[in-house]
Amino acid sequence: MNWKLFFGVIFFLVVFILLVVYWFVPYGEVNFRTGSGNPNFSAGNFSSEAQFYKNMRFPDSKISYKIYDCPIQKRNDMERAFEIISNLTVLDFYPVNSIEEISVFCDNKIKIEEGLFIAGEGGPTNITRAGEFNVIFSGSILLLKDSSCSDPNIAIHELLHVLGFEHSSNSNNIMYPVSNCRQTIGDDTISLINELYSIEKNPDLVLENVSAILKGKYLDTNITLRNNGFEKAEKSKVLIYVDGKLEKEIEVKEIEVGFGTTITLTNLWISQFSAEEFKFFIDYENKELDKKNNELILKIKEN
Repeated sequence: MNWKLFFGVIFFLVVFILLVVYWFVPYGEVNFRTGSGNPNFSAGNFSSEAQFYKNMRFPDSKISYKIYDCPIQKRNDMERAFEIISNLTVLDFYPVNSIEEISVFCDNKIKIEEGLFIAGEGGPTNITRAGEFNVIFSGSILLLKDSSCSDPNIAIHELLHVLGFEHSSNSNNIMYPVSNCRQTIGDDTISLINELYSIEKNPDLVLENVSAILKGKYLDTNITLRNNGFEKAEKSKVLIYVDGKLEKEIEVKEIEVGFGTTITLTNLWISQFSAEEFKFFIDYENKELDKKNNELILKIKEN
């Protein structure tokens, strides 16, 4: 028997088995840390002191409304309030028959709280947190008293509440808790509305809480996507690259504003001989508030 041939076969089998173990059997763990490529979208230096929550706005600058069974005076006051705010800002209010964003009601009953007559009530009724913004999807106004001023101050006051603005401590400001005809709309209110609504109505898909553990040639990863924009995100894909080579493509369903989805992968086989860097990328064809936060890079965590 040829001993050289025998030992050659044995050596080949050993090398083959070791390669199989290396390529297909998980062993050890390599943790990865966040590297670069995930800047947060910055909405600017908006002041939130005047609002109930930070950066409150409706998804679009065009906002629908419906006035329910109000007397002529109150209806006129409300419509003039919409017109005045429209003329001073980038907002545009328009009437609809149903599925309105702002609902206006009227009630002739007297309402008193803490010894003060309440002229009206207003505010957001459906708010969703989306990144740096609190997105208003609906609001309501209850007009309890006709305005005796040349301008419909009560209706304007309640409309600004619906837009997210709270009371002012300045008695000359229209947002002061007690109404009088000398009050005016603050310039800072107008400026903040125009700044907030200067941002386009787009979705904004963001990668959050991405982790990766490599066991031999197998990857375990958790990926969280969130829509921090003002509009529903259509279908997208998450691409996983290992040292620049595409290893996995994952289909993602539609994501509503303020909602997210988590992708969990276990034992994803990696074809690369070594792995120094993982890149996770959101492939979304449509416009977003910011495309820069669609990418996140993980690198080997140094001990």
